[in-house]
Amino acid sequence: MRQVAPTRCLRSAAPPSCWCSIAVNVVGDLPLTVKDPEGKRVFATTLTVPSPQVVLATSAGDLTLELDPAKAPISVNNFLAYVRQGYYSNTLFHRVIPGFVVQGGGYTTGLVRKPGQAAPIALEINNGLSNVRGTLAMARTNDPNSATSEFYVNLVDNVALDTLNGGYAVFGKVVQGMQEVVDAIATQPTGTVNGTPNVPLTEVTITSAIQVR
Repeated sequence: MRQVAPTRCLRSAAPPSCWCSIAVNVVGDLPLTVKDPEGKRVFATTLTVPSPQVVLATSAGDLTLELDPAKAPISVNNFLAYVRQGYYSNTLFHRVIPGFVVQGGGYTTGLVRKPGQAAPIALEINNGLSNVRGTLAMARTNDPNSATSEFYVNLVDNVALDTLNGGYAVFGKVVQGMQEVVDAIATQPTGTVNGTPNVPLTEVTITSAIQVR
């Protein structure tokens, strides 16, 4: 059984109860067995751990993202760390290419690079996840192990990205708001801003990112 450490626990009088915030790298049905000090089983059950979900509130509407920690734990934990610290608040979808991707998570208004990024993470590919329409993946430079906070949503099936330049890591998918929000963002007129192409001429802002599950 995987052991996890509680970060916050509140106990009451008898019967004892505990509400804990824990980190898990697996989802699905997990058997749980509780034994007394002598090793006798006193309780057994099965816990169902759902896939984590994050809601991005944007100026174009809300998106619900479902992450896959079982297949892409490094990328998922990295993304959730930025979510927990509020990093994505007031960042932009700064790169929009119709028929390709919508990218965000690294710039603030005026196309200013947002400071405070963590160290780059290792590339996660060959895990059964592919860059198909609606999937969420890590953006990076030409260095395969350079992804930090930026991410993109595939507007179409971009399976070539699974191997191009070493591959681009998929770690989740859009489960709500793909047509209403992402496709709408992709229709925004774009231009070159401060030498950067494919920037929406009307800023599309991520106002908050909150883990809801």
